[in-house]
Amino acid sequence: MTDRSLILTAPAKINLYLGVHTERDTRGYHKVDSLMAAVGLADTVTVTPAQALTVQTVPASDFPMQKNTAYRAAVAMADHFGREANVCVTIEKRIPLCAGLGGPSTDAAAVIVALAELWGIDRTDPALDEIARGIGADVPFFLHASPAFYVGGGDVLATEYPALPVTPVVLVKPREASVSTIEAYRRFDEAPVPATAPDAIASALRVSDAKMAYSLIHNNLGVISALMEPQIQAVLDWLSAQEGTVAVDVCGSGACSFAICDTAATAERLAGAAQQNGWWSCATELIPNTVQIDASKK
Repeated sequence: MTDRSLILTAPAKINLYLGVHTERDTRGYHKVDSLMAAVGLADTVTVTPAQALTVQTVPASDFPMQKNTAYRAAVAMADHFGREANVCVTIEKRIPLCAGLGGPSTDAAAVIVALAELWGIDRTDPALDEIARGIGADVPFFLHASPAFYVGGGDVLATEYPALPVTPVVLVKPREASVSTIEAYRRFDEAPVPATAPDAIASALRVSDAKMAYSLIHNNLGVISALMEPQIQAVLDWLSAQEGTVAVDVCGSGACSFAICDTAATAERLAGAAQQNGWWSCATELIPNTVQIDASKK
């Protein structure tokens, strides 16, 4: 390994389509179709050579570093490639947790990308996707371009699409709300909500018809989350009632929701209004890249 330090941008994601099905795969996971797109809200991950593997977050997390997805990703990389992951990983957290924005997943992907770079491993090596899948269903997405469609358990790349135009997005999350993904799936099993077929939104993305794609945004797990956490439904109703929102839905299993907006000014206005309502909020936009190495220094 070189003595370089790497600084990476680890963006959040939203689901333009999430279809959870009652069928299970051989691992016992639900069959999931997931069409994800990256947004500009991002954590900053710095990976620096060290005497031993350490992971720290800013602000500090309240659980052992060994449970951090970034730590698990480093260990998995070391195990697979027979290397020592002697690095200090510092994660400046901007993506809220328990939001459905993929924060832990993008941080894990950033560590995979960083170690691959430091060890001279091609980012397109299929082993990286396998390692990512072992950490979490959303992690592989952050190794590839955006938007992209994933099948299987939502962790197998099926199609990458042309980049979407720069599109304003506002993210809104009730500050105290959180949804257990495991519990959301359990509630789904009790009373499944059928998913619309993804064919139409996939076709729209294939021909770069963003307007049509946004009209077809869908998340059948988000319906369950909104039932479990009334504050999510309150945010959805509020966003839907605002002038300038093009499409509104839940991010993953929540507790954050998003709105595609007609202009950046609308996104900024709604972010400010949401904060006045006591909610966490962020005005951002869709971006074509996922994890990126920003800088490398001795």
